[in-house]
Amino acid sequence: MRAAVAAAAVGLVVLLLAVLVREQWHPLVAFDEQVVAAATAFAATSPGLVRVLLGWQWAFAASRLFVPFVVVCALFWWRTRRTTRTVWALGTVLAAWSLSNLAKELVRRARPVLDEPVAQAPGYSFPSGHAANTAAMTTALVVLVWPVLRSMWLRVLAVVSAVVLMLLTSADRVLLGVHYPTDVIAGTVFGVGFVLASYLGYRGWSPTHESPAGAAR
Repeated sequence: MRAAVAAAAVGLVVLLLAVLVREQWHPLVAFDEQVVAAATAFAATSPGLVRVLLGWQWAFAASRLFVPFVVVCALFWWRTRRTTRTVWALGTVLAAWSLSNLAKELVRRARPVLDEPVAQAPGYSFPSGHAANTAAMTTALVVLVWPVLRSMWLRVLAVVSAVVLMLLTSADRVLLGVHYPTDVIAGTVFGVGFVLASYLGYRGWSPTHESPAGAAR
């Protein structure tokens, strides 16, 4: 029940933003365009910053980010033998990846059009795939390893690291001018919300013990 409520709440937020985008609600469109124009104008003043932004874009593409995610999941399983928890993380992230791509095709928002673009990107704009997948993968990793982080400081570090990566990825997309702020907000809300809703569902059906050694979920 909690999983359904959480999923519905996340879905409503993303759906509301999608409807406003599709209907081109003027206050939202004006805000998006002003922020992107200001952000790209700032980025264009520093070629070094643009190179960093392009490098971040390359590194945090879902297809590349998924590789270290799988490696961490494999190491977690090897150390703990928590099979269903590991499978949950992998399956949830793959589902989030697929659904964010589907949302792009449904909304079909064009990417920002600028007089002097800093970068170009193919496909549609809403939601940001980079933002959605970074949020989903970092959130899933935090949830995955949470039981083995015995120190409060390690847990704080994990959460802060995830938040920083989400914020940097979102800023990267807007500073490069390939996404509007609404795109990255929707992507981040979707990524975090989908993973947490999925975890609530997982907690409802997963076994208490996942290995003969008694590794709890």
